[in-house]
Amino acid sequence: MLEEAFDLAPIGIVVTENRVIMECNQRFCETFGYARSEMLGQLFAFLYPTEEEFLNITNRGDERLRAGALYWDERVMRRKGGVLFWARVRGHSFTPDDPLAQAVWSFADLSANRPYQPLTRREREVYSLLTEGMTSKEIARCLELSHRTVEVHRARLLRKVGVNNTAALFSSLGDLSGDHVVED
Repeated sequence: MLEEAFDLAPIGIVVTENRVIMECNQRFCETFGYARSEMLGQLFAFLYPTEEEFLNITNRGDERLRAGALYWDERVMRRKGGVLFWARVRGHSFTPDDPLAQAVWSFADLSANRPYQPLTRREREVYSLLTEGMTSKEIARCLELSHRTVEVHRARLLRKVGVNNTAALFSSLGDLSGDHVVED
């Protein structure tokens, strides 16, 4: 019955070792559009928009996972065929001293509530930091950019989403605030 509960859980679940997919359930396969046999033994990189994003997020939850805490964030992932979508990711490490050695993760597809907008990685970083309440100057320091460059990214975000202010941007894209957003 435990195996059936895992396989039929209403959320995508995956067990990893060093970011390699060791086991996954039916919902996880459906979410990404792959057969289970296509996923097992694969490095997670093929499910990210780019190799750079896969590498960028590698150590994002390490501090929380080392403390034995649950880590979660919301990020853009890639389905078979290249379609990008927002997912809520939650994880727990079985090996806190080496958080990615063995872990279990859940993936919830947020497409129904947050359609993907084609944002660059930098625009997503700026957006995440805006939701933390940071000013353009604070974001600039954090990302090692000029505040004018941050303002350019912010303006592009508003234009892409078709809104006139940051409050409308949050309403349109959703709120990523809280301690689950981990800075680079």
